[in-house]
Amino acid sequence: MEVASRSSPARRGPDRSLLVPTVLLCVYGFFSSLRPSEPFLTAYLLEPDKNLTETQVVNEIYPVWTYSYLALLLPVFLATDYVRYKPVLLLQAASLVATYAMLWRARGLAAMQLLEFLFGLATACDVGYFSYIYSVVDPAHYQRVTGYCRSVTLFGSAAGSLAGQLLLSVDGVKLEHLVIITLASAAVAFAPPWFLPMPRKSLFFHNSAADGDGERPRGSSHTDNDANDAESKTPMVPGAAGTGGGGTGPGAVLRALRDDLRRCYGRRPLLAWSAWWALATCGYYLIVNYNQALWEKVRPSLDYDIYNGYVETLSTLLGALAALLVGYLPVSWSRWGELALCVLSLLMAACVLTMALLRDIWVCYGSYVLFRITYMLLITVATFQIAASLNVQRYALVFGVNTFAALALQTLLTVVLVDSAGLGLDVFAQFIIYGAYFAIIAVIFLMAALCSWIRRRGQEETHHPEEEEVVLNSAPNGDASPCRQ
Repeated sequence: MEVASRSSPARRGPDRSLLVPTVLLCVYGFFSSLRPSEPFLTAYLLEPDKNLTETQVVNEIYPVWTYSYLALLLPVFLATDYVRYKPVLLLQAASLVATYAMLWRARGLAAMQLLEFLFGLATACDVGYFSYIYSVVDPAHYQRVTGYCRSVTLFGSAAGSLAGQLLLSVDGVKLEHLVIITLASAAVAFAPPWFLPMPRKSLFFHNSAADGDGERPRGSSHTDNDANDAESKTPMVPGAAGTGGGGTGPGAVLRALRDDLRRCYGRRPLLAWSAWWALATCGYYLIVNYNQALWEKVRPSLDYDIYNGYVETLSTLLGALAALLVGYLPVSWSRWGELALCVLSLLMAACVLTMALLRDIWVCYGSYVLFRITYMLLITVATFQIAASLNVQRYALVFGVNTFAALALQTLLTVVLVDSAGLGLDVFAQFIIYGAYFAIIAVIFLMAALCSWIRRRGQEETHHPEEEEVVLNSAPNGDASPCRQ
């Protein structure tokens, strides 16, 4: 009895420490994602009161988000770890409040461009949301808490889209009122981060030898079964390995990050999944950013009822369901992954081209839903395949680099195709090119799948002569036995 009474608090302690930050993060994630105005942003900006043209919205305002996100991602990524997450969550919350306050009251091209910059800052701060939990809870709970936080953000996004559509279709509210509700939701989300406990450590800059030693066995328990990945599970920062406190300065951290990138991307499977991640995420961002502009051209909101909210809700929920079902698919992703990436990327290309060429709103809606489901399924597989052999420090780094690569490519395409300083193409021409872009991704991974098949065949053939030699030597009179065991 005495032993039980002593061990019981030890079991309850981690749960109590986990509860408060998890609940606060879930509340923050839900209300920061609850945006009823989001599916109708383009329609709202094109209202006469805003005094903006479609060309200004598509070619001069929306590209600012891409540029600011790219420019801020790396500084925010490093600053997030240096200031230990909580200040970045507060900065994100404040940026969202400022974004929707400006969306409600501000007018003119310059103000909307500043709004997009603030939203780019808020998006770049997303890294703080999922990184925070890794510094305050036991590594054994990483998967469960990450699932909670990711699920509640998806639910908040779906609930916001559905609420916006119902308020618009059933009650006939103005789009401006949806913006006010979104602002109120952002204001509610501003409160929870203030009550989060301040982490004593972080992954890179504030990681002591004691912390690393204390957490490695628990955090590595799910992945240390692969002996080939033993090197990838060593601590990233020299100071974390016990080399002294001076090893965790900015210079040492950057050198450690550089060395880790070489190790991680030197392995072919991780490089292949990361390449698809970056290429497909670039295209996904472009489609999600400009799909409302295409729908507005197909079915103008000033003349017809629009159902963007229902479409966003359905695509989000079905995409989340597809991501959930990935774990139950009887697929050997290590063997057939590249071929699956080829086939499903081709399906995504077909969805995008269908939207651009048929120009029927219901076809556009259906193609967009199928596109998002396919992307969410594959990005979940890619996330798992990348993270399976990496510790938490490395997959935070790899995911950040993959996102940066996607944004860099997206910025290039935006400058060339979308920005008025470049070609400034109309949205239909853009989507035709985006469809061709996904078709190119499919061709790339078809070639990769063929190379993998040829390599496997070569390895199998190199083993046959040895097998034949063993059989010949074991058969009487040197004759090969007709039955191989």
